[in-house]
Amino acid sequence: MLKKLVTVTRSGSIESEHYGIGAIVNSDGKILKEWADSSQLIYPRSSLKPIQSLNLFKDGHIEKENLSEKQIAFSTSSHFAEDIHQELIQDWLKKLDINESKLACGEDWPWMLDNKFKAYGKYKQKRKIFHNCSGKHCAHLAVAIERGLDIEKYNSKDHLIQKELFNLIENLSETKLDQIGVDGCTLPNPLMPLNKFGYLMANFSDFKKHDNLGEVASKIYNSCVNQPDYAGGKESENSKLTKLLEKKVFFKNGAEGVFVAIIPDQKISVVAKILDGNARASSTAIAGMISELNIIDKTKLELFLNKPIANSIGETIGDISWIG
Repeated sequence: MLKKLVTVTRSGSIESEHYGIGAIVNSDGKILKEWADSSQLIYPRSSLKPIQSLNLFKDGHIEKENLSEKQIAFSTSSHFAEDIHQELIQDWLKKLDINESKLACGEDWPWMLDNKFKAYGKYKQKRKIFHNCSGKHCAHLAVAIERGLDIEKYNSKDHLIQKELFNLIENLSETKLDQIGVDGCTLPNPLMPLNKFGYLMANFSDFKKHDNLGEVASKIYNSCVNQPDYAGGKESENSKLTKLLEKKVFFKNGAEGVFVAIIPDQKISVVAKILDGNARASSTAIAGMISELNIIDKTKLELFLNKPIANSIGETIGDISWIG
């Protein structure tokens, strides 16, 4: 079953439509609301990063290495390789005494056009530190080094870090992982029902439910809402939404139209997946679902609920709108 969640209009007429699935799930595993059949299988993609960081930091790495909030937030990020991100990862790699060639992600350019030009002018080539998942990869290297584990194949599904991740996901989501895919950055990514992913993230939000894990999850959450630009970028939609909700919610986006919102005060998560994978609709969908919780004045979400579309001379000629 499909549900139309977002429409795109031009000059008063619907030009495109985006269908999707979604769910609001609490830390008891109860589905409070769903859009279409939320048992459909998805790859969480980068929206899994808070859980990947939880797995990395569960054994005390934050305290052992005295990680800053900026480093913790950066480990969850799909960053834009802005100057602040480049400086942080280069400093982190220097402290680890390791070259960026050890990062298992690919080489890339910064996300924003002005930063692309700056990077080309300075380096004349793509770099691994510019990859939007390089923060997560740097954190993997840091933990592997601290624990004395192999750093050459930390991205293999057979590596101890990844086996621990799968076990953590299965325990917190109460679901068996039957298929492990490969994310765009080369790290493993599990195929799982959207509502079980929602349960996983709701468990992340319930800091008092899991003792030590909850303490670590709380540190990750607080780092991300305190340092939203390091958990995305100044123009990243997840960072903008996190700022808008004033530390009540941490938003994390993933490729192929996935978006998750973590809400500790209510011990719930909200997950949206646009079935055609279009990111322009996913931030509108997650904002629409959040708007139904009445935790923020809907007028503050207007730029996400009805995102204006402009032509080449800046005239508004349509919008991307939540209709779910």
